[in-house]
Amino acid sequence: MSRRAVESVPVLVVGGSLVGLSTSVFLGRLGIEHLLVERHAATSTHPRGRGNNLRTMELFRTAGVEQDIRVAASALTGNDGVLQVSTLSTGDRRWIVKAIDTDTPLGGDTPLSRITSSGWCLCSQNDLEPVLLRHAHALGGDIRFGTELVSFTQDAEGVHAEVRDRDSGETRIIHTQYLVAADGPRSPVRERLNITQSGPGALFHNVSIMFRSKKLQDVVGDRHFVVCYITDPAGEGALLPVDNREQWVFHAPWAPDRGERLDAFTDARIVAHIRAAAGVPDLDVEVIAKAPWHAADRVADSYGEGRVFLAGDSAHEMPPTGAFGSNTGIQDAHNLAWKIAAVLRGWAGPGLLDTYETERRPVALATTARALFQAGEEQHPGYTPEKRKDDPADALTVALCYRYPSGAVVGTDPDAAIVPDRFQLGGAPGSRAPHLWVTTRDGRRISTLDLYERSFVVLTGPEGEAWRTAARSVSARLGVPVEGYVVGPDHDLVPENGADWAVPHGTTQSGAVLVRPDGFVAWRSPSLVLDAERALTETLMTVLRRETPPNAVAEPRRTTATGQPLATAPDERV
Repeated sequence: MSRRAVESVPVLVVGGSLVGLSTSVFLGRLGIEHLLVERHAATSTHPRGRGNNLRTMELFRTAGVEQDIRVAASALTGNDGVLQVSTLSTGDRRWIVKAIDTDTPLGGDTPLSRITSSGWCLCSQNDLEPVLLRHAHALGGDIRFGTELVSFTQDAEGVHAEVRDRDSGETRIIHTQYLVAADGPRSPVRERLNITQSGPGALFHNVSIMFRSKKLQDVVGDRHFVVCYITDPAGEGALLPVDNREQWVFHAPWAPDRGERLDAFTDARIVAHIRAAAGVPDLDVEVIAKAPWHAADRVADSYGEGRVFLAGDSAHEMPPTGAFGSNTGIQDAHNLAWKIAAVLRGWAGPGLLDTYETERRPVALATTARALFQAGEEQHPGYTPEKRKDDPADALTVALCYRYPSGAVVGTDPDAAIVPDRFQLGGAPGSRAPHLWVTTRDGRRISTLDLYERSFVVLTGPEGEAWRTAARSVSARLGVPVEGYVVGPDHDLVPENGADWAVPHGTTQSGAVLVRPDGFVAWRSPSLVLDAERALTETLMTVLRRETPPNAVAEPRRTTATGQPLATAPDERV
């Protein structure tokens, strides 16, 4: 093969960390052929990020990845809360963030299972990335580690990228329709596009140290925290368990802005620092690895240009408190994947891709505000907020209740806050569709969230069966996968314990909600209308940025979660 081999692929993903690998999984689930290049030789060996919130785990559940992630995360099952101590061996302790009530997080008698199909999960990045990689490969992803993006150009025909194998030096030209840049906070792609960033910028700097200690668990005892902040100046930092036994991570404050060099963190200095944090002068400490990291508050002023899109840290940086950064990035990828798939398959016009920035950038701004507030609230080592900000919405509300006032939605309130002041889920257009446990006709228990991935979904009640008929007709005429379900006793989906599906969805038994493939409500009708087919057609044309309905035929149909035909075959790759 020549040194300048040429390849063509519909989508090129740059960056193979959490967001890039998630992008690969989501594209693979939609049957979209893609190539992922990552300059590093393998997945992360450092624990780094670990928190996966409810919304992220819902997405991983739908993508068939959740159970494998929970197996990989089993060592940290039961760890919860943020602790503050002077040293680990002193008696003083303060729970800054108490253990999350995983049974009734909203208080009262509302169980977690009433609001979500999944649950929180602590899975260190070095454990999570291999799981995502395995699934990406199984879904047909072409994943190439040790390969870096050299340059790219774009024109009306697509993106033309040059990539290089870092071992052999061989370069290839990749012709692609779309490039997704998940290449981190110092994103070369963002820089080449000359996209600026807004925000305070750098906040604080740490050195992340991975170490082994067999005796530290005796000092920690039964305090199974997510993170423990040590305030004694000689041992200031943050301790994070990796396996609750011998492996740990310690974040030590670092001041490169005052001339402190990374090589000043010798093994001897690190050992002394960790011993001071523990309050045990002879603690066994074996340093395994160390890596610098920088906490910042920056959001890109644009989420891309033309056929090139930014996702994850390339689009936004936020403090690590609350693990909002990785979760926001994974949800970026999910939002973008279905839109790219819709355009490539011909369901949507190219204008649908413009809604990626419209929807996701405001979410990043709102989420960053929460992460920044939490960094100050938790008194993260190395960070002193200039001014205490007003308390934004709580973490659960930020994770599940953010909304898209504009974008690929119809009937929203354009003046609505991106994140409401208090927890509320009501099925309004632009919000995450409500979760409801239902039983299918073949007796399986699923969440309504499990329906949303490869097609649009229309839900209606027993008095609105015309909506289901309309969904089938519109799907065939527009060539867009649309599934219709009647929810109620003796129908397609039977709510558990006789629950009323219409109330949480904000409609009636004759009304309907149209849910996008990413699980967000695209449109809602409070009752049956005279011409349901026309209403759905006009809504889909608007959402998908279609100008005129083509004489199309829906794609070959496969089976959905309920056993009904599905219009998008994941093995029919684009």
